Order: sequence, then structure tokens, then C-alpha cells
Amino acid sequence: MSQVWVQDFRHGSMDQKELLGGKGAHLAEMTRMGLPVPAGFTITTEACRWYLTHGAPPDGLAEQVDAHVAVLESAMGKRLGDRRDPLLVSVRSGGARSMPGMMETVLDVGLNDESVLGLAEQSGNPRFAWDSYRRLVHMFGTTVLGIADRPFADALDKAKAAQGVSRDVDLDAGALQQLVGTYRELVRELAGREFPTGPREQLELAIAAVFRSWNAERAVVYRRQERIPADSGTAVNVMAMVYGNLGRTRAPASRSPVTRPPAPPASTATTWPTPRGRTSSRASATRCR
Repeated sequence: MSQVWVQDFRHGSMDQKELLGGKGAHLAEMTRMGLPVPAGFTITTEACRWYLTHGAPPDGLAEQVDAHVAVLESAMGKRLGDRRDPLLVSVRSGGARSMPGMMETVLDVGLNDESVLGLAEQSGNPRFAWDSYRRLVHMFGTTVLGIADRPFADALDKAKAAQGVSRDVDLDAGALQQLVGTYRELVRELAGREFPTGPREQLELAIAAVFRSWNAERAVVYRRQERIPADSGTAVNVMAMVYGNLGRTRAPASRSPVTRPPAPPASTATTWPTPRGRTSSRASATRCR
């Protein structure tokens, strides 16, 4: 029997934290409880350990990911990167023990020059669609291809100056579309390759980047400080994107940030609407602007 490298959220549980990571195990448990969790799947810590040992994905991983993407597409009624109604996914790390902000995340995987038009049509919000695409190219460039953040930040500042605005959220759809082109030119110049527009290639490269982030300097330092075993590896959670930057988003909080009532017990949390923008582009303090 071939090794199982990928597990649907519906088939896991909390007692599999070492295999699915803490995040993956919690997502599986909440799915099992019938809570409204976006559909997705977890690539196991075993796959990560294989990748880090051999420098390449294990045999069968790509095929298993493809099979689970097909299940995800069926569940969501969308196709990854579809030009009319695209499924987009997030690719997130998740070790057995929490390492907040130490590893990588890639959002909006599946966007390209065609699917961005489908997202604009389905959302009725071209600005949202082009902003999501901009964020993907930026995040992909820094997280997956190793480009420094500064060139992207400088390009964003120039775009705002050209439009006479000071905030990212005040850039209109046209400016964001031009910024996507600028970002892709930066990728071509600084990474020596084109930004990958194929959704499956984006997903494959994003998964590998999350695996590699287990050995990023900040992650290694954090593990030493917290006495987390260096050989445990991270799981990778791939799940359907649920957007908050259409105007309002929801961030987990123990009480309303507006009324600030007395805090409830630590075991409880609720969600409260927050203004325009995503809850977080990454778990760390680094903003994808």
C-alpha cells in the first residue's frame, strides 16, 4: 500500500497533531464537529520531513494533491484558476506545536490574468480582484522566490504617489492592475524567471516554500528557544479562500474591540467585524501592504 501523504479535513482528528500539525488537527476536529470550516486538506509532517531530507517531494505526493484538489473543487463547485468562477486557495504552515509568524503562508493561489477577471465578475468588485492578484504576486515573490520586500514596497509607494493617495486601500482597480504588471516585472528581473501563471504550478511551488520555511532562520531560532524538536517538520494546510477584503472581515477576538466588555473565559472566543482589509496577510507582523 502506498504512503498516504495528504488527508482531507473530514478524515482527521485532534489525536493526529504529530501527523497533521496543530492547525490541521484542529481544522479536522472542527470539520468533524460540523462547524463551518472552509473545505481543504492537510499535507502531513511526514511529507515535509521527506522533502527536507531528500530535497524533493516524495513519490506520489503530487498525484495525491491533485486528487484532493479535485475533491475540493467538487465541494466548492469551482475549479482552481477557472476563468469564470475561480477556486482560490491558501497554503499555510502548521507544526505540531504553534510557531506563530515563524513560517510561511501564501494566499490567493490560483489567480492569473484570466482568473482575476472571473473573480472580478463573480465578486462584482474589480478592485478587490486586482488587489488580491497584487497580493499574490508580492507574496509569491518574497515567500516562494526569495525576493526582498523593499522593491515591492517601493513600487507600491510610487503607485500611491501617482494617484495622490496615502493609503493602500485608496488605490483604484486601474492602479492595482498596473501594479500587478510592475510586480511581475520585478519578479522577472529579480528572480530571473516569469511569475508562474499556471494554478497547479503555483500550488506546487507554494507547498515547497512552506516546507522550506521550517528551516528558515527565524523558525530555527524560535524552536531552540521553545525547545521544539528540529526534526518534527511542518504540515501544510491547503484550503479554500474565504475573503474579508470585500469591505469587512472577521478577526477572532475574545470581546468586541468597540464596546470592550469584560473578558470572557479564556476558552471562549467570538468573531467581530473589522474594517476594510484582511485579518492578516501573514500570521507574522509583516504586512503584504
